[in-house]
Amino acid sequence: MSDLTCHRTPLALAVLLAFGAPLGAHAQTGAADAADRLHADPDTIPTVVVSASALDVLGDDMITPVTSLGGGALVRARESTLGETLANQPGISSSHFGAGASRPVIRGMDGPRVKILADGAEVQDASTISPDHAVGFEPVLAERIEVLRGPSALAYGGGAVGGVVNILDRKIPTAMPEKPVEGSAELRANSAAREKTGAFELTGGAGNVALHVEGVKRNADAYRVGEGWSEGTRVAGSFKDTEAGTVGLSWIGARGYLGAAYTKERNQYGIPGHPHEFGDCHPDGARLHCGGHDEHEGEEGGEHEEDHGAGDVPVVKLDSDRWDLRGEYRNPLAGFAKARLRASFTDYRHDELEDGAVATSFFSKAHDARVELEHVPAGGWRGVVGLQTTRRDFSTDGEEAYVPPTVTSRQALFATEEYKTGDWRFEAGLRHERQKVDVDSATQRDSKSSGTSLAAGAVWKFAPAYSLRASAARSHRLPSAEELYAGGVHLATATYEIGNQDLDKETSNNLDLTLRKFSGTTTFSLSAFRNRVDDYIYARTLDSFEDFRLVEYAQRDAVFTGLEGEVRHKFSPHFDATVFGDLVRARFDGADGDGNRNIPRIPAHRIGVRLNADWQGWHGMVELSRVGTQDKVADFESQTGGYTMLNLGTHYTTRIGGVPAQLYARINNVLDELAFSHTSFIKAAAPLPGRNLTAGLRFVF
Repeated sequence: MSDLTCHRTPLALAVLLAFGAPLGAHAQTGAADAADRLHADPDTIPTVVVSASALDVLGDDMITPVTSLGGGALVRARESTLGETLANQPGISSSHFGAGASRPVIRGMDGPRVKILADGAEVQDASTISPDHAVGFEPVLAERIEVLRGPSALAYGGGAVGGVVNILDRKIPTAMPEKPVEGSAELRANSAAREKTGAFELTGGAGNVALHVEGVKRNADAYRVGEGWSEGTRVAGSFKDTEAGTVGLSWIGARGYLGAAYTKERNQYGIPGHPHEFGDCHPDGARLHCGGHDEHEGEEGGEHEEDHGAGDVPVVKLDSDRWDLRGEYRNPLAGFAKARLRASFTDYRHDELEDGAVATSFFSKAHDARVELEHVPAGGWRGVVGLQTTRRDFSTDGEEAYVPPTVTSRQALFATEEYKTGDWRFEAGLRHERQKVDVDSATQRDSKSSGTSLAAGAVWKFAPAYSLRASAARSHRLPSAEELYAGGVHLATATYEIGNQDLDKETSNNLDLTLRKFSGTTTFSLSAFRNRVDDYIYARTLDSFEDFRLVEYAQRDAVFTGLEGEVRHKFSPHFDATVFGDLVRARFDGADGDGNRNIPRIPAHRIGVRLNADWQGWHGMVELSRVGTQDKVADFESQTGGYTMLNLGTHYTTRIGGVPAQLYARINNVLDELAFSHTSFIKAAAPLPGRNLTAGLRFVF
């Protein structure tokens, strides 16, 4: 916590502004009626304010595509991990690592290229280091999830070249509740993992003080897969147990608020596909030596079959303590309309147990602080200027301590400006970052780097209900500590990783074009993008034995191109249909050399249709989608077959004992397809779930 003291001036200013506000008034918006919260759904709300846009821009006015998932749509989509919750949205897939961990993959990019925020503050966990590490946020407690693609993500980091996922929660009240106590409670279960989940959240207040408490508990067994898997019917060890709780307190005045919250999370889950027999592998120059295996049978990357018995599956025990501080104050100084503060501190530990004993531990203590000032319009321009600082002290200990202890600190200045005239809206952004990585190693040197990113775009509403959006961005991503200093066996991904201290920053040159029709009986959003990344950092495979690989971080120019979109037509006030799809193609630049130019783990194309029907308190949904075969594979990577998914869903809104309630149910993978995710490191060991019934009951009061 001592690292935050160097920023006492902005924090003290925010405290002074918030506590000095006139008392006895509610914030600008009261709490919504409970029934309205049950019915709320972005599909039926045309003007969703995008909180992560820095300027609180309406979704219709964003210069690049944005997904806003909330209300009933979020309740129906929620899974136990963030990646699976968002996996069916256009342009988004999941890094699927069994039931315990998954991150969103946006436009073919994941890891540090996708930044995950909790109401604008970074979620400081270890999920960017490895796909087997869970995201430190519980989706059941989210109020809304926003996904920004392309240049719109610039305000939160030049490295977020894939996009930003901003999770909005209620942990810190921003307005006094209209009733003495408001909240919700939910019970849900599913059949594939025999999952049982309970969650609640309560907000109460008096005078100018509001208190919020929330919690969730989940128990899930190993999940069942589709029909015909040679390894059995369930993914051994793919259980997940979760406990999380938050206490938040706010002081709310007429012109703003200041609040703090403490969140405790404990998560325990299995890691399928953990190849124990490769633990003694090590490099011999550019060759991989694994005990007596020197002939490198199967080095073209065939699917190695192994015993996935439950006793052989390691277990992750994740323990996280997070403190959040948030504040907002209107008209703080002459010339400024709003000041906003977001700060967090996370103490994170992640133990990997084998045969009941701790084999490897990951430790991270990190803080993130962000201060923004929105200035009043000047010459027609309205904008936000701000500064951000982050620091992460990371270390590992044990058998797989493949990264030496590091301290990564980053400071950034940024600005976003908008200008409106007639049917046009223009936006421009600038961000400069400096990064220092101190490494505790006698053989490796510290790293210093910096980057400047800029973006510009426009929205033209050229006809009633139609708009054309175009944007361009040039951004820098600075190499992570793991890419610079890795050196050792990483069994979760079946690799021996070698870092590269000579890595330079990535330079992303992104173009994005979107055509939208946003009202009327037929609406649509169709986007095309091209992202050329100079000096793209990737794990280059040098050698392999069966499924185990020797990889070294290297750089090569790459190009990502793609399409995504959906078309919706309302046949009547009660019935509509949507056609959706996405496609991304990612290749290395041919000018950089010969050979295979495909980038690994790029999702296959997808196309689908969704039917929605509403009648009085009932809602029904039928969704049929086809994920294509991914045969454009990298070296040492196998093809992944396509599959068809049929999903059904319904919910009913009513009152039980006078309390607004929602009963919901859905059946995913009705056809019980045996499906594999190409984006997963362990696709052969952990197929996607088979036929799965999820049912729940939710009260809002």
